[in-house]
Amino acid sequence: MTGSTGRQRCAWAENGPLSRRYHDREWGVPVHRDRKLFEMLILEGAQAGLSWTTVLKKRENYRRAFDRFDPARVALYNKAKIRNLLADDGIIRNRLKVKSAVTNARAFLAIQKEHGSFNAYIWQFVGGTPRTNRCRTQRQVPASTPESDRMSRDLKARGFRFVGTTICYAFMQAVGMVNDHELSCFRYREVMRTPSGRRKRG
Repeated sequence: MTGSTGRQRCAWAENGPLSRRYHDREWGVPVHRDRKLFEMLILEGAQAGLSWTTVLKKRENYRRAFDRFDPARVALYNKAKIRNLLADDGIIRNRLKVKSAVTNARAFLAIQKEHGSFNAYIWQFVGGTPRTNRCRTQRQVPASTPESDRMSRDLKARGFRFVGTTICYAFMQAVGMVNDHELSCFRYREVMRTPSGRRKRG
């Protein structure tokens, strides 16, 4: 779809300036920093049942409320902190989602300890290399794949919550484990040319 800026984008990206900016700068770009991976995992879980635009509008509030997504800090949140978060109208005030962020932070730290970094663990599901699809329309983009199925099962076995296969696949798209830009989108080839860069711990 050709947007207001004259560029051909994925159809979903034309939902407003926030969606366009996120699509043009972040979506599909390989991420290897642990803290950014944690942020996207929590935000994708928060999005369940809602629109991604809703999450984007609250993203800065989430960063403020969740200590810039430092998993070591989030893992220490107690009942009082959770009550404060549930009273914060800057985020999605769903008790299960808020509590899952704390549970997931603790599981995240356990993976870092076991694998050296969450990055080393999570990228193994695609063999360390981004997958590139060739979808012409949004309807051809899958909701899940065998890789997201395996990721979901393993994360759940490690104690993570809000990590169903559809959420896991959306996470994979967001952090560049898969390039699902439409073939006609100007970002399709740009993302393919983006160097993964050195893998860094968050």
